[in-house]
Amino acid sequence: MNTDPTDSLGRRLKRWRQLHGLRISDVGARTGLAVSTISKVENGAMSLTYDKLLQLAKGLSIDIAELFRDADLDEAPQRPVMARRSVSKPNKDDYVTTGLYEYWYLNTDLSQKMMTPMIGQVHALTLEEFGDFIRHPGEEFLMVLEGAIAVHTEFYTPVVLQAGETLYIDSNMGHAYLAVPGQVGRFVVVCAGDKGDGGMASVRQKMARDLPAHETSEKPLARTRAPKAPVRSRKA
Repeated sequence: MNTDPTDSLGRRLKRWRQLHGLRISDVGARTGLAVSTISKVENGAMSLTYDKLLQLAKGLSIDIAELFRDADLDEAPQRPVMARRSVSKPNKDDYVTTGLYEYWYLNTDLSQKMMTPMIGQVHALTLEEFGDFIRHPGEEFLMVLEGAIAVHTEFYTPVVLQAGETLYIDSNMGHAYLAVPGQVGRFVVVCAGDKGDGGMASVRQKMARDLPAHETSEKPLARTRAPKAPVRSRKA
């Protein structure tokens, strides 16, 4: 992809902040994100994981879709009474990478969605490489499109999902999607808030976790590390 994948998010965030007359420190105070983190995001040097994007959107009282579209960001999003439709194709403006995941946010022309659909690919091979589990309000559905993905959760034995297999979890439960050595791990995931709002209004408290170390780069991590112990497939 011939573009900095973090540029679109940072550009939109900076534009929104300037339209509303806010300093970076104001955004930090509202969202609980470090000023240095916000500055790096705006300058295209860092991206954010889904849970941190939720934290950012909630703190700014905007829909997450506002960070992925070029409409006037100072206009309040409108929810049509009926007949909503959005046709979406992955494109560079909706692309985010954390180094451990690559995400394409889908149907970003719609705000106040009941769900947040994404397609992506995983790169981290171990929990040590991944860092802290991700947690966020609501539930999510995962389907492996290609290759295999090792799913780790805090209350269940890890499971390897092959292409065509699916998972449905409570997103408040700590979870991590890891790559399986030698296989591409492409997936589609749909996140929904616990009050049916795509995870926005249902976020009622600040994420207590500090900025994870993996929430950093515009380049995927190299796939050089192997898991400490093999993960058994649930087909075995």
